[in-house]
Amino acid sequence: MTRRELLLLLGGAMIAARGLRAQQKPVPVIGLLGIGLAAANTATMAALRQGLADTGYVEGNNVVIEYRWAEGHYDRLPALAADLVGRKVDVILSTGGITGTLAAKDATSLIPIVFISGDDPVERGLVASLARPGGDLTGVSVLGVELMPKRLELLCEAVPLAKVIGMLVNPKNANAERMAGDVQKAARQKGVQLHILKAGAENEIDDAFAAIVHLQAGALIVGGDSLFTNQRHHLIPLAARHAVPAIYDRREFTAAGGLLSYGPSVTGAMRQVGVYAGKILKGAKPADLPVEQPTRFELVINLKAANALGLTVPPSILARADEVIE
Repeated sequence: MTRRELLLLLGGAMIAARGLRAQQKPVPVIGLLGIGLAAANTATMAALRQGLADTGYVEGNNVVIEYRWAEGHYDRLPALAADLVGRKVDVILSTGGITGTLAAKDATSLIPIVFISGDDPVERGLVASLARPGGDLTGVSVLGVELMPKRLELLCEAVPLAKVIGMLVNPKNANAERMAGDVQKAARQKGVQLHILKAGAENEIDDAFAAIVHLQAGALIVGGDSLFTNQRHHLIPLAARHAVPAIYDRREFTAAGGLLSYGPSVTGAMRQVGVYAGKILKGAKPADLPVEQPTRFELVINLKAANALGLTVPPSILARADEVIE
């Protein structure tokens, strides 16, 4: 083979390689907009990756995830959403509740959004209907607000002597007022006195517990919020120290030593978000993916916490528990 033939052969190979690379699709990028702390969401992120894997996507292999965590600061969400839009991600996953989803929606009208919402997404104007979202948004509604009266009911059943009950909410949460109103109405029906206590930052949680002691509250209902999830390892010992029986919105609290929790599986919801993200990357339209709602709710009881409080959990509740931690 002559030198000229060799050069022609090498040149042809280089052109073919460039053509092959041009035909290869770029790796898609998912933007995750979270309200909490990365360290407090390891289980939910594992569930998200499992959902993506169910549709054939593996992070670091054929999909990239850009994480943006607001670390409990709701006011950071709009800038973080705008940053993801500037990154030109292919889909945005909003785990920052209604505030994060609205921030993402305000930031783009072109990028599909998959959300987890604790509120009614139809009432909030995110979708036209659950069955037919009709736009660029879809996701999972975990009924965070709707389940609050049920948590009060369970708490009253578990601690029947408690006639004064505290409710802890984050006033920066867009659902705080509605949660408090629904539980206040349920409390009146139960004939118990409810006091709303507010904590919008970590240092305010201690002040809220001081108020609980001052009010001589016999039990506590904790409103769903990322601040409380992030600070569960601080909040739960406070409840134990002050001997206050409490109910929470997710299993992570009872697993960490809390007394009661009632709600859907958050990891299950996040897995579904991953599935929807994968489907959208494959070409599905959010308008054709119905908003999912949980059909199963987990009642988890921590008997070790009950014993430490000197509380005997009624058999009626134990019989309905999905999990009992001993």
